[in-house]
Amino acid sequence: EDVDVPSRRVLITGATGLLGRAVFKEFNENNWNAVGCGYRRAQPRFEHVNLLDSIAVHDIIHDFQPHVIVHCAAERRPDVVEGQPDAASQLNVAASANLAKEAAGVRAFLIYISTDYVFDGTSPPYKETDVPNPLNLYGKTKLEGEKAVLENNEDTAVLRIPVLYGEVERLEESAVTVMFDKVQFSNKSANMDHWQQRFPTNVKDVAAVCRQLAEKRMLDPSIKGTFHWSGNEQMTKYEMACAIADAFNLPSSHLRPITDSPVVGAPRPKNAQLDCSKLEMLGIGQRTPFRAGIRESLWPFLVDKRWRQTVFH
Repeated sequence: EDVDVPSRRVLITGATGLLGRAVFKEFNENNWNAVGCGYRRAQPRFEHVNLLDSIAVHDIIHDFQPHVIVHCAAERRPDVVEGQPDAASQLNVAASANLAKEAAGVRAFLIYISTDYVFDGTSPPYKETDVPNPLNLYGKTKLEGEKAVLENNEDTAVLRIPVLYGEVERLEESAVTVMFDKVQFSNKSANMDHWQQRFPTNVKDVAAVCRQLAEKRMLDPSIKGTFHWSGNEQMTKYEMACAIADAFNLPSSHLRPITDSPVVGAPRPKNAQLDCSKLEMLGIGQRTPFRAGIRESLWPFLVDKRWRQTVFH
């Protein structure tokens, strides 16, 4: 039997990660021939590719000849970047530059995933044209990555996004879902940051934006440059934790808001809200309400399933 393989081809890096899995699924379910590559967790579902191995990167791109590459792979944990600056720079900057060169070689449209942490958070909301000023090394490496891909391939879109959540394999995969244990175990009080303003964004929504951007680009070669996408509900971690408790009918009185700026770890911007009007004007975008998205994401990790009746009936 001839299997009908879609003619539009997309390659996704970091396809084993939180965002990469959602991006792979989104393209795969919308009539694209999607190939994902990963590193530590690749097999059996995805291609095993070390992005620091330029020959391996060259080979997969030239063999597959993608129309679009979505580059999700990155070291995205700010405190890890501070501790391992060289390794982070290799992945976030050098590998991204090489990927952009190889993409240019097959005339593929590259979508480079960047971050709101390129901004210092002092004068939000930020438009794509605002001057970046990253406070931490993570933000700096992602900004250098942006410059590197744009220099090596003019057919690139940089997509800056904020803190992500979604269907996780383990709670630590997202800075949002990692709070669930503290929310559920209400027998001990938990301090929660109530200083930094965040805009939690569902990976499904970012995946939809990537696909819409890719499809618009197939029709219009002027689609390139820098874009912003973000959820539009402003919340501190404390407010997210309370919303999570609320979504599952759990108590939240044990959660303590801490309003001082954090003194440990890499410095964070206070409010790096992204202005998303550029994509909205192109008719691109999707937003899942936080409570609905977080309930769907965290339901499998709910310890006390007695709440099933009250939450879902």
